[in-house]
Amino acid sequence: MAPQPTRGTFKFDKYYLVMEALNASGAAITQHAPDPSPREWLEAVHCPTYVEEVFTQTVPREKERRIGFPVTAAIASRVAHTNGGTYMAAKLAMQHGYAANSAAGSHHALHDTGAGYCVFNDLAVASNRLIAESAAQKILIVDLDVHQGDGTASLTAGREDIITFSMHAEKNFPVRKARSDHDVALPDACDDAAYLAALTHHLPILLDDLAPGLVIYQAGVDPHLEDKLGRLSLSDAGLEARDRMVIAQARSRGIPVASALGGGYGDPHDVAARHARSMLVMAQENTQFTLP
Repeated sequence: MAPQPTRGTFKFDKYYLVMEALNASGAAITQHAPDPSPREWLEAVHCPTYVEEVFTQTVPREKERRIGFPVTAAIASRVAHTNGGTYMAAKLAMQHGYAANSAAGSHHALHDTGAGYCVFNDLAVASNRLIAESAAQKILIVDLDVHQGDGTASLTAGREDIITFSMHAEKNFPVRKARSDHDVALPDACDDAAYLAALTHHLPILLDDLAPGLVIYQAGVDPHLEDKLGRLSLSDAGLEARDRMVIAQARSRGIPVASALGGGYGDPHDVAARHARSMLVMAQENTQFTLP
């Protein structure tokens, strides 16, 4: 694992705290260390010039400002591994029904730049690679982060084998939204009941109509009512019900689910606890179903 960066505004220590919370839970957890994503996988989705800038630490200042932190050698190593982690989680999910990447979910990264604390878009990179090697014929990316998955939508626009579904706070970042295949924009302070009603309406229809071979789930916990950058009002119970619903709806149809961490902002220990709980809840829900 790459060392923590010393500059920038993004709180990378939450990733370490998530693993501490998972290990302290007492749950039976199997940990895997991913290989870094090969550059050709990244360059199949992102501009090769931008990929070179990241790996040579020559990202222009205006791009670093858009990302939110300096792109150092440690960051380059980290994002290569987190992209490999989402791919590995997908492959493991196909064996076990569910697997999680305890980092990543970088859904704002665009073709030739990062944005919003995201350097490379692991959701698009992993999906593109899985399709290319025929591990899946169709992938549904379910993005329930509080922020729209604008980068993922942009990078997969026009594709019929990678479908994007984003349910997010209408008035939150990014100001200028992209067009996902399916967007559901929610009003400020949307609570558990309204949120779950919207998800219950949209997700089953998408799963039935598309019949994807895999769901990649952006499981951000920033819809939580106490999140520093969120505008929604989900409780702990609401987040748990959301995550159980995603797993149950997909797995009851025989569809494996790979999750990525996504957003969560505020006290690092509180946020890490929410992320850890999210993954544990999904793993527990997955035990109700037979293996793929």
